[in-house]
Order: sequence, then structure tokens, then C-alpha cells
Amino acid sequence: MARIPYPDPATYEGGPLAERIRRERGGRMLNLYRMLLHSPPLAEGWLGFFTAVRQKGRLADRHRELAIMRIAVLNGADYEFAAHVPFALAAGLTQPQLDALRAGAVPDGLAESDRAVIAYADAMTRAVRVPDEVFARVRAAFADRELVELTVTIAGYNCVSRFLEAMQVDHD
Repeated sequence: MARIPYPDPATYEGGPLAERIRRERGGRMLNLYRMLLHSPPLAEGWLGFFTAVRQKGRLADRHRELAIMRIAVLNGADYEFAAHVPFALAAGLTQPQLDALRAGAVPDGLAESDRAVIAYADAMTRAVRVPDEVFARVRAAFADRELVELTVTIAGYNCVSRFLEAMQVDHD
């Protein structure tokens, strides 16, 4: 159960921000956004930032979702993991690979770029500072733009998981 009540929908329903959230999130008002609507400026900034991360970059969906799933596991963010299962599957990850990730393992059959993403997400999430050898692996696998997008994705989804867990946002 969420640590604070979600705002009354009457305060935001039908408003331009709520409609934009629904439009950019598949017609739904997720509990994450309901909680963020306690602060409309933060909800709006969050929406713009994560829309750019998830929908406007060049980073392959597979790599983005692999990083997100790994972060969710490392941070114990079940909401985040469950919310991204459909996206990860659509991006080409398999259910057995997701099961392995959920168990804390590195799945079998991954390409070097996939393994580099996991190592990078691990380093950024666990220690913040990335060892040179870990960075060298992602540097070898990604162009500059994709590397920046991967780094921002990992940083951003660490923020997501920390918000979800601190506020104990309910699963949708």
C-alpha cells in the first residue's frame, strides 16, 4: 500500500497534463503518475524526460529494456520489473531470460553487447562509479549517442525504482 494517498482524481482528471500522460502512456494513468500528480511540475518533467528516454532515442529497445529489468532486480523494484515485462518481451528478450534476470543471474545466450549492458547497469547501480574495464566493454559496443542514452537510461531508471520503492507505489 502506498505510503501516502494518491491525489483525488477530481483534481487532475480532464486536465491537459493528465490527458498527455494518458496519451503518452497507452491510454492509462499508471499509479506511478497518479502519485507524481501530487506535484504537477514534477509529473510533467518526469513525463517529458522518460518519454525521451523510452521513445525518442536510438538505443535499441532490447538494450534499454535489459538495463531497466536489471536495475529493477538490483533495487528490488517489483513494480518496475512487472511494468516492463511486456516491453522487454516485445524487444526480443525471452521469458526464460527474464526469469533468469529476476533470479539475479545473467541469462544464457546473450550477445556481448547485452552482457556489457548488464555489467554497466550493475556498476552504475551498485557503485555509481564505473570501473574502466566495464566502461571499455560498453564503449566497444555502442556509438557515442547510444552510450549517452544507455547511461541516462540507467541513471533515470535508478531514480524510478527509488521513487517507487520509497513511496511504496501500488502495482497497477
